Amino acid sequence: MATFSSSLFFTLAITLFLTTLITSTFATKGGFSVELIHRDSQKSPFYNSQETPFQRVRNALQRSIAGASRFSRAASVSPDDAVRSKVLSNQGEYIMSLSIGTPSFKILAIADTGSDLIWTQCQPCKGCYKQVAPLFDPKSSKTYRDLTCSSSQCQGLDRSTCTSGNICQYSYSYGDQSFTNGHLAVDTVTLESTNGRPVPFPKTVIGCGHNNAGTFNEKGSGIIGLGGGALSLVTQLGSAAGGKFSYCLVPFYSRAGNSSTLNFGSTGEVSGEGVVSTPLVSKDPDTFYFLTLEAISVGRKRVEFSDSSFGGDEGNIIIDSGTTLTLVPSDFLGELTSAIEAVVEGEKVNDPSGTLSLCYKADPGLRFPVLTAHFRDADVQLHPVNTFLQVEDGIVCFAFAGSDSGSIIGNIAQANFLVGYDIEGKSVSFKPTDCTKA
Repeated sequence: MATFSSSLFFTLAITLFLTTLITSTFATKGGFSVELIHRDSQKSPFYNSQETPFQRVRNALQRSIAGASRFSRAASVSPDDAVRSKVLSNQGEYIMSLSIGTPSFKILAIADTGSDLIWTQCQPCKGCYKQVAPLFDPKSSKTYRDLTCSSSQCQGLDRSTCTSGNICQYSYSYGDQSFTNGHLAVDTVTLESTNGRPVPFPKTVIGCGHNNAGTFNEKGSGIIGLGGGALSLVTQLGSAAGGKFSYCLVPFYSRAGNSSTLNFGSTGEVSGEGVVSTPLVSKDPDTFYFLTLEAISVGRKRVEFSDSSFGGDEGNIIIDSGTTLTLVPSDFLGELTSAIEAVVEGEKVNDPSGTLSLCYKADPGLRFPVLTAHFRDADVQLHPVNTFLQVEDGIVCFAFAGSDSGSIIGNIAQANFLVGYDIEGKSVSFKPTDCTKA
């Protein structure tokens, strides 16, 4: 059994919550890496110096629970004459820095592993949410081209009808009722490089949003889809990514100079001692990364897992770096918490927010067990840093919550693992790693 000290309780209160700024850096031939900076870091444009660590925790919990519905199919809120593609919101967990157009126009947008389309707010924008930075003007870009309704990219969306000008209109709606409508287009997307030279990716499909609203932050300019579908940035990077990417999430309490990385291509491969891999299950929609969880063990007590929300036992849980908590069916959560209660000696208390079901008074001698997540062909040990967090001064809670909308492996459970996605090889790998040194 692992010991969980009071000092570590406090550090968990500010670990891995919400939006991260991704500053792009192109690395060696065959792959590249980008830097992940925690939303609540002082480097983040979303940093609020007036918030206490526990206010940030409460905000994270609320967004995590509210965002569970993003994996259920959302109803379209778009006009009848627009392309419709039903995707789900990532609730703004990460921010990515890249440039669009020629000359390049820098934007900060939500990096979303739960959707595919790359879109930004564009001029003219009569129906846009408030944005601090200037809006992208497609007329100023020499390489911007609207796609026609007959283009393969437009036809690849759910369904399409044309405007009088034969321009492909896209429309995305999200589980939290946010939406974006606009023109589907191609333009040059540029990433910054470590040697100072920008690296362009010509003819990348983007959405130029002219009517957007919802829970978007005014410091962001849209969404960058990192899902598994054809229009995602991962897929459109082609040979530069090779269908592979990985990340290592660094706790926010680490030294100011430490940061996480998001790796693409050859640098995104996960190998070496301690690596375990589980099959990536192909399901509809191909945007999401489905895994098969068979059980979770608390010591020798094995609690069998089952969730048919996504259709059958294969691919019964989604792995998502953008969700804070791990979300599971309520009946499974009850069995799992009972198994934990049976081995933890501590004073139980209530979660002041009413969000989490199992909480303890944070006494210095409190000990929590290591949990083992039994994925298909891969056992992953979850240490207390992956399963408990401090929600208030002196109160520590189990970082799992019940969900009726499908199960999700959240980012707390992924802390201090190098997590690698091989879309072409259809696997996800886990390697225990001190991400502050990775």
